[in-house]
Amino acid sequence: MKVVVNAFSARLGGGQTYLRNFLAYMPKREDLAVLVYAPEGLELPEHVHLQRKDTFWPTTNPLLRALWERLVLPWLLRSERADVLFCPGGVVATTAPGGCRVVTMFRNMIPFDPRTYRNISGGLQRLRNVILKRVMLKSMANADLTIFISDYARRVIESMIVIKKPVTIPHGIGSAFRSFDQALERCSFLLEGEYLLYVSRFDVYKHHYEVVSAYARLPDAIRHRFALVLVGEVDLPEAERARNLIERLDLGERVRMLGSIPYSELPAIYHHAHLVLFASSCENCPNILLEALGSGRPVLSSNVMPMPEFGGDAVAYFSPFDPDDILKTMLKVLTDNDYAQHLAVAAAQRSTRYDWERTAKATWTHIFRLFETAPPIGKS
Repeated sequence: MKVVVNAFSARLGGGQTYLRNFLAYMPKREDLAVLVYAPEGLELPEHVHLQRKDTFWPTTNPLLRALWERLVLPWLLRSERADVLFCPGGVVATTAPGGCRVVTMFRNMIPFDPRTYRNISGGLQRLRNVILKRVMLKSMANADLTIFISDYARRVIESMIVIKKPVTIPHGIGSAFRSFDQALERCSFLLEGEYLLYVSRFDVYKHHYEVVSAYARLPDAIRHRFALVLVGEVDLPEAERARNLIERLDLGERVRMLGSIPYSELPAIYHHAHLVLFASSCENCPNILLEALGSGRPVLSSNVMPMPEFGGDAVAYFSPFDPDDILKTMLKVLTDNDYAQHLAVAAAQRSTRYDWERTAKATWTHIFRLFETAPPIGKS
């Protein structure tokens, strides 16, 4: 069985984390060969049946990558006699040859969230999301297998189109992030003292502005005890908006924007936080929320779906659009030690539901089932 993975779209953290874990748990089958087309920055695990494939075609540009997928990849699939084409990025721009089954995954919720779409600045970005929505819907409608990573996202898509074979397989948590029973050293770049933590890139639907506004309204004694640490890429205008608010409220000594940090440092940052916030209002499967659960710290999260699907009763929820509601939830956790401890224990227990090995095994199982029902290559 030969599986070709088109991973050229995996250029950000979430997509790369998924690919690394999916491939790390490849099953031990002598008849399995996996060929992966991936960007240079994506490190792949070592496996006797895994082969990285390169192309001289410029694939960093989305338009040129789409041309490669439409013009070159079909020829490669035929020459390799591929049984399965897996496009985890959610876009299938390739007409697979007869007998080659197509698998895709729905990961990007932004084009399907009207509230987030309205807040996107720039006509080109809005046009991009309009086009992306149409292409993704077509990809999922035509695929032989569509993998959803939350039941919420699956309901959204199935209310719009008919999916041939849908399956829900949520993402997992790496063992390094399941730190509630570990003793991790505190990161050297963190200043001394206790802190509240929010990990997420600065984007309009992440609501850093509302989180900082809520923190500013905490009683002085609490703010003096707990700093607010913001970790995430600062390459978007929302970061400047948050930075201006911090300066205007004279919070520069208490709110620390650390920017992007190495992925390997995140488990310790979660582990030593007093509590972890997650204020996003547009997610498909919230990896950051899952990682926060694994730390065994009290978790406070946006109440917008699918966050409650993953956090269940183990999380304290708030409206990410309302600083007063964020403040109210923070105060309850920060002033009630018994409640905070209850959340910490519940988070650790809840995190055991999510495991990358389980995710990968379920995905491979469904791919194998698809292959077993496929006609021989070259036959329809």
